[in-house]
Amino acid sequence: MMLIALLAVPLLGALASLAPADRLGFKDDEARTWFARALGLLTSGLTLLLALVAALLFDYGRSSHMQLGVDRTWAPAIGLRFHLGLDGVSLPLVILTALLTFLSFLYTVKHPPSVRTSRTPHRPEALPLRDADRLFTGLLLALEVGMLGTFVALDLVLFFVFFEVVLIPMYVVIALWGGPGRRAAAYKFILYTLLGSGVLLVGLLLIAVNAGTLDMVALAARHGAGLSNGVQVAAFLFVGLGLAVKAPMWPLHTWLPDAHTEAPTVGSVLLAGVLLKMGTYGFVRIALPMAPDGARIWAPWLGFLAVIGIIYGALACLAQRDLKRMIAYSSVGHMGFVLLGIATLTPVGVNAALFGNIAHGLITGLLFFVAGSVKERYGTGDLAELGGGMLARAPRLASFLTFAAIAGLGLPGLAGFWGEMLAMLGAYRPAAGLPRETFVTFMAFGGLGAVLTAAYFLRLLSTITHGPATPARTDHREVSPEVFLRAPAKGSSEAPSQAPSQALPEAASQVSPGVAPSAVCPEVSPMAGLSAYEYAAWVPLVALILVVGLWPKALLDLTTAPVRALLGGG
Repeated sequence: MMLIALLAVPLLGALASLAPADRLGFKDDEARTWFARALGLLTSGLTLLLALVAALLFDYGRSSHMQLGVDRTWAPAIGLRFHLGLDGVSLPLVILTALLTFLSFLYTVKHPPSVRTSRTPHRPEALPLRDADRLFTGLLLALEVGMLGTFVALDLVLFFVFFEVVLIPMYVVIALWGGPGRRAAAYKFILYTLLGSGVLLVGLLLIAVNAGTLDMVALAARHGAGLSNGVQVAAFLFVGLGLAVKAPMWPLHTWLPDAHTEAPTVGSVLLAGVLLKMGTYGFVRIALPMAPDGARIWAPWLGFLAVIGIIYGALACLAQRDLKRMIAYSSVGHMGFVLLGIATLTPVGVNAALFGNIAHGLITGLLFFVAGSVKERYGTGDLAELGGGMLARAPRLASFLTFAAIAGLGLPGLAGFWGEMLAMLGAYRPAAGLPRETFVTFMAFGGLGAVLTAAYFLRLLSTITHGPATPARTDHREVSPEVFLRAPAKGSSEAPSQAPSQALPEAASQVSPGVAPSAVCPEVSPMAGLSAYEYAAWVPLVALILVVGLWPKALLDLTTAPVRALLGGG
């Protein structure tokens, strides 16, 4: 029942947030906003608590076995069951999902995104939407249901249902709360992912019809028994293509930079931190164990595309001039290492992929949080407009950015190092039957990608955090009213003014929700101190990046046994 509660809590929260406002008894917009933010924070916090309780109840000595399971008849006529369970592969992803969702709600308490309902040459500003906060809360909680369900589902159709649940909420979040190019980005996101889902469904049905069951546990235990070689080759191709869109694998990645760039901060955090992992998780949970013959045929091609993604992502990052877009392209490269580990078909490589999933979720989640705060203060993510010397002008903000960038480039002792190193080690000794010379070449190009990764992150730091301080543009800064109220008085380097009336001109105090205060007062200081909510959202990620990087054994011990079982090694 633990896993049912894990899904039911965010689902009930989503339904409560979307209930008609008149039935909730709120008479003004402020009360509705307070209710929405409190509901999101409490619901996601309770979900995180349930995930941690599940981790405490988990038997780590039997991590290769499904635990805390639920298996109920759903549609007996077609053999469909409501089958849930946790093992060492899914448990870390469940905790990561619950954590990032809770931190996202925590961050939005004082840093809510601005909803945009129209954009014309005459009215380009963000416009307030009635009950927008409740809608936003409901969408994020529905998103959490889909993400958690994907990682605990043990029926092929149920897996597909949860896999699809995330699409509409993320589409609406990008379309309503995104940047100027939000509509094109949202359309591209939904079209790519729906197309990938259609191909994925074909592959799942191909497996289920030929195997005679939808049970993912039974199918994984068979390791392809009962499926002909041709069926396995076709099934891996269809399933792999469908999952590769979400992964994202080059060249099916082109929806990602636009979606990340235009999405609001917490949308980018969840998209990079969790949604991308659904694709690579599907490779490990479904494609490798259920179609092993197909995996051996397609593995060199998967490794080849993964390496292209590593090099391409790094080179694209070197060419970027926008902070969020650079981080988005970095995900293509980092997920390339995850796919390379999967392509080796070895316990070392697949463990590297699972480790890389968690490391990337923590690091990129922190990067997008910080990037959102940078843009909130400066009104732009353009590296040239941000100027240099952030460490001198905003040392705390710059320190978090520096730490996240250093973690992203794979510094030993931090979480990003182990996934990349183990993926290349797996490529050096791929599974029997795979062309070793080819995979050693992949390893060499992966090493080059790691060097290029360090280059673009160091370029980022040299561009905006180090060097002499240069004045940043303030003429179009989109800073939230909360940040404006925190702006320190002129000449102060310490706490912000305690008197909002002194920091906020009378004209700015009349600004409507969703409209940047810089529209009425362009002299907003970008050097406002970090809020308590920013610290609360970022410090746990910093701590986990350090813990996972310094103590990788804890995560590797959890995943090793189930990975061996999924690969047929017992």
